[in-house]
Amino acid sequence: MEQEIGTWDSVLLENLSEDSFINNIQQRYKRDHIYTYIGTSVVAVNPYHHISEHSLENIRSYGSKGIFQLPPHIYGLTNLAFQSLKDQSEDQCILLTGESGAGKTESFKMIVNFLTHIQEKNVSPLQIFKKQSSVSCTSANMHRRTSSSCSATNFILCKNPTSTIGTMGCSSRRQSPSPGAVPRRCDNTTYRTRAESSDRQSNRNMREKFVDFDFSHHKSTENISLDSLSTTYGYMHLHADKHPAKSCFKHQHSQMPCTATPSKSPGTMSSSPKYVSGTSASSGGCRLCGHSKCTRAQSLEKDERELLLKATRLVTPSHQLHTHRGSCSNLTRQHSTENPITKRSSLVGSTQRISLYDAHKLSQTTASAQTSPSLTRNRHKTPSQKLRECVSYADVFLEAMGNASTMKNNNSSRYGKLFDIEIDFKGDPIGVHITHYMLEKTRITNTTIGERNFHIFYQLLLGADLQLLKSLKLYRNVEKYEILNNTTAIEEDRTNFHYTRKSLEVLGLSCDEINSIFRILAVVLKLGNFIFVPTTNIDGTEGCQISNLYEVQETAYLLNLEAQILINCLTRSNSFSSNQEDVGCDLDAKQAAYIRSTVCRTLYGRLFTWLVNKINEILKSAQREKNLALLDFYGFEILESNSFEQFAINYSAEKIHHNFVHNVLKTEQELYIKEGLEWTRIDYFDNESICELIDKPNYGILSLINEAHLNTNEALLQRIQQCCAGHPNFMTSGPNSMCFKIRHFASVVNYSIHRFLEKNTDVLPRYISTALYKSDLPLVQSLFPEGNPRRHTSKKPTTLSSNIRTQLHTLLDIIKNRRAHYVFCIKPNESKQARSFDLALVQHQVRYLSLMPLVHLCRTGHCFHLSHVKFFNRYKLLNSITWPHFHSGSTVEGIALIIRNLPLPSAEFTIGTKNVFVRSPRTVYELEQFRKARINNLAVLIQKVFRMYLARKRFLRMRDSQITISSAWRTWRECRFGIPFTGRRHLWSLYRVAREEYRTMKYKRQVKWAVDVISRHFRRWKIRQYLLTIPLRLPPNTLSPLSTEWPTAPKFLSETSRLLRSIYHRWKCYIYRNSFDQTSRNRMREKVTASIIFKERKASYSRSVGHPFVGDYVRLRHNPQWKKICIETNDQYVVFADIINKITRSNGKFVPILLVLSTSSLLLLDQRTLQVKYRVPASEIYRMSLSPYLDDIAVFHVKASEFGRKKGDFVFQTGHVIEIVTKMFLVIQNATGKPPEIHISTEFEANFGQQTVIFSFKYSGLSDMSQSQPKVIRKANRMEIVV
Repeated sequence: MEQEIGTWDSVLLENLSEDSFINNIQQRYKRDHIYTYIGTSVVAVNPYHHISEHSLENIRSYGSKGIFQLPPHIYGLTNLAFQSLKDQSEDQCILLTGESGAGKTESFKMIVNFLTHIQEKNVSPLQIFKKQSSVSCTSANMHRRTSSSCSATNFILCKNPTSTIGTMGCSSRRQSPSPGAVPRRCDNTTYRTRAESSDRQSNRNMREKFVDFDFSHHKSTENISLDSLSTTYGYMHLHADKHPAKSCFKHQHSQMPCTATPSKSPGTMSSSPKYVSGTSASSGGCRLCGHSKCTRAQSLEKDERELLLKATRLVTPSHQLHTHRGSCSNLTRQHSTENPITKRSSLVGSTQRISLYDAHKLSQTTASAQTSPSLTRNRHKTPSQKLRECVSYADVFLEAMGNASTMKNNNSSRYGKLFDIEIDFKGDPIGVHITHYMLEKTRITNTTIGERNFHIFYQLLLGADLQLLKSLKLYRNVEKYEILNNTTAIEEDRTNFHYTRKSLEVLGLSCDEINSIFRILAVVLKLGNFIFVPTTNIDGTEGCQISNLYEVQETAYLLNLEAQILINCLTRSNSFSSNQEDVGCDLDAKQAAYIRSTVCRTLYGRLFTWLVNKINEILKSAQREKNLALLDFYGFEILESNSFEQFAINYSAEKIHHNFVHNVLKTEQELYIKEGLEWTRIDYFDNESICELIDKPNYGILSLINEAHLNTNEALLQRIQQCCAGHPNFMTSGPNSMCFKIRHFASVVNYSIHRFLEKNTDVLPRYISTALYKSDLPLVQSLFPEGNPRRHTSKKPTTLSSNIRTQLHTLLDIIKNRRAHYVFCIKPNESKQARSFDLALVQHQVRYLSLMPLVHLCRTGHCFHLSHVKFFNRYKLLNSITWPHFHSGSTVEGIALIIRNLPLPSAEFTIGTKNVFVRSPRTVYELEQFRKARINNLAVLIQKVFRMYLARKRFLRMRDSQITISSAWRTWRECRFGIPFTGRRHLWSLYRVAREEYRTMKYKRQVKWAVDVISRHFRRWKIRQYLLTIPLRLPPNTLSPLSTEWPTAPKFLSETSRLLRSIYHRWKCYIYRNSFDQTSRNRMREKVTASIIFKERKASYSRSVGHPFVGDYVRLRHNPQWKKICIETNDQYVVFADIINKITRSNGKFVPILLVLSTSSLLLLDQRTLQVKYRVPASEIYRMSLSPYLDDIAVFHVKASEFGRKKGDFVFQTGHVIEIVTKMFLVIQNATGKPPEIHISTEFEANFGQQTVIFSFKYSGLSDMSQSQPKVIRKANRMEIVV
């Protein structure tokens, strides 16, 4: 028994310190244990080599256990989030953090792989075979599912690939949960003799683990098992022939072909204990130099090999499944003598015994060459399985399009992505939505020396066949393309292109769409080869020409565009009508090269966005369910020359780290203090000030970049230094340096201001979009919709900095409402060497990731909390007193009752003022296990009661039927043979009584039928009589809408009478409205508008209902002087005119004045001379304010224009306040197209020029009959009105 290296959970370290924490990680890393827990978070150290622990069996093991029941793994955290989403119906989010090269991309792929395989049927092929054949009782007991008890949980974690292959045909299977069960072993003495020396070195990884669920120390005991097999099957050689080991460029000509043999020596098999060796043939790499293939290719081929092993076990006869001496060699001999065609047919025929997903892979591997791949792939697939496959392959293609090799990472994600997976109540994924952020488009045209462009370019050139390259006008040599200059291709690119192209087919893209994608990628490659030669025009201006016109012709052919249009849009500006003739201004060679680079970046960026949207359209779900999001964003980067790209990347990392600090370290501690828990504050570094330095509104660096008056980078640097000087996290690089420094949460970064503004406004000119829209390729047209001449948009394009800030805020809003799980990726060294651990580098990452405060928080805090109501509703079924209803006390008392009756330490629970806290994850796990067991018991109880109900119901029905049959039989026997029953009356007398009863019942039924017929006819007659006599019984003069008279109706026609009365009233209203002329209709419209505005809001409204709206109370329309004035002001149509009181602003006195309201403006005139004092356009008035009392005061609010700032709002008092406000409402609505705001309140604000005054209305309590004028008092900035 060997003890586990280090401590699984850093929270349980005995002497917790930074040194012990890092030492624990280092010890585990040296033994290839790259994962360590911090509570329920995971610390993952990049191993820089492939670790073969990602099999389907491993996924199922972690998917069926708790997070602390198995050794630390990223699968454990993923399963915790997955189970939390299923059990608690709460949105989850997994965030991967760490600097560039720490392994976030690989961790992301592992999480996606886990989520796409976790819901596959967890049934082994042998168990399926057992269901279809008779096996012994002992065999059934060996394969019984292990118990989920917390006390003893055994499992097998098989890590050796060779032993896995061997044990597929032997008896090394999942062991019985009983401690004394010992698995049988295959008798193979030769293999044990030859491998005895190597077993001492690798037995740690060939062992089968038995883990006791002990959370006190989180250590596991391990048992060494030597089960293995020395032979391989014939179908493995068949499979090896179809997928030979690839070689790198250096040895692809010198490698000798390998011929598969029916049997191989056991000693030659690879025994790499935990990760695939570079020289092993099973690793899929070069046999001479160990150059490995991509991880995705290895995992896919490994899955196919495991599928073949499972299928072979299925087709084995039942008598060979019982392990005995020589069974493995007999199986090998049988396979070696079989006809290959027979073997292939038997494998295909066995797919019905395994899952549909495995059947797909098996049929793909063993089908004949004549079978269509797409037909085989989509056969026998459920929608859930198709979706899982599409999700996996979507990640494959996005990795090819968005990943590149950098100085620090060979497979760096050059964009951020959020995988939002929608999962239904069963745990099956039903939809996926992918959001991408900040694709590094500058890499397409500006690749740093030592780095590579995006993977897709190299995969296309190396992996495409000659026919495809010829159709795309491409050469296989990478050096022929300028954007790939100074970069190299590797053999992985050739292999990975197969999976990249296959991913598009699996996703369901048509052949035309796939061809269009490759054509646009070829266009980007060829555009980079355009050479612009400077020329001098006749007028002395500089111009340019494209020297390699053959490249232009081929590019135009790929775009389905005329070559002259392409030439014009690259060499001339503003060529909106560019056709065959030359138009627009000439561009010099430098400008043309810049436009060319912009076109390349825009084409690739929009193609990437189109692909993401296409994938989202394919994978979207029709229903709304809970989501599990995976966030893989840029890691923190520091390069020798840091520009705008690194600034945006580090700002994103800064915001995501601030989200972790705020939501975990800050909010959690504030919650403890708020809930009244005893708590000692844990110090941590809060980077909120750094985020404010960058994204503070108006004065942050992102806001300063967008200022319109900054035209040069020098002016931008001066402006940044001016606004950010004195900030503790901002530093200048020197007086003459074009750089500035920011002290980020990870390190100090020196940014070069060079090309900041150009990269921020990298926008394609409109005329180029117009030219490219003329392409006959549908995909190109969809990439440039703004080039459509029918589409007119004046919207200014947004800058990159604005997009970054908006996208990050939207992303953080999504994460904020979900339960977050964190994966902290650590880079062990800068040289990318396996098993090399740089203590200083790791210590730096541990510090800036704030891992030690997190460890202390998990050690002294609580891992889980729920509100009182949620905790009680979730766990009340654990107590018979609180389930199903608890009426004996408060919620807190019910919670205390639940906790006291649980077989868990009460110290693990703390009841706060509003929340219940649980200290350790083990307690949460056991609590959930108790709840699951209780739910199962309740489900069984419900099933038992329901089955009892069905059985009793069937029994009672059968008993009644039996009694009826017996009675009828006895009656028939008595009547037929005259055999009386002993002790009963003679049945003939009973028969006579029954006949009399039958006649009586028949007569009653006839009487009831006659009554129903008569009643039905009577009702019909009554209804007909009522309907025919209604017009005769209506009283005279009933056409008035105010008339409420209506003839009475019978009781059973009351509802009919009500409906007829309503219809009749609506008809009278219709007749009444049709009798109106246009003037009456306008007045009615005004009255209706007044009712909508003031009914039940203004006390004086009821008085205005009976008075018609006259409008021109002073007969102004007939005044000759007014006719002259209205022509000058264009106010011929008078809507309202009356002498009103204008309240002065200084002392509140009433001044009479003539108010005129026209269809376009409001005029205030002198009542004697008709001189215009004020004219306010109707569109300038946006609000009218009144009180709810009987006063006649109204305030007209004027917009803050030049007139409004000078004069302010108007206050009027008039007896026609309802009429004037209604007419003003309609005039403003007709002038602006939208109604003004009507504010009715006892207190509101008004603008008096440069001063804001608060109007306050007070009700004096007098009778409504009092008609005295309201009293207005001005006090400082308040104006009180007593009504």
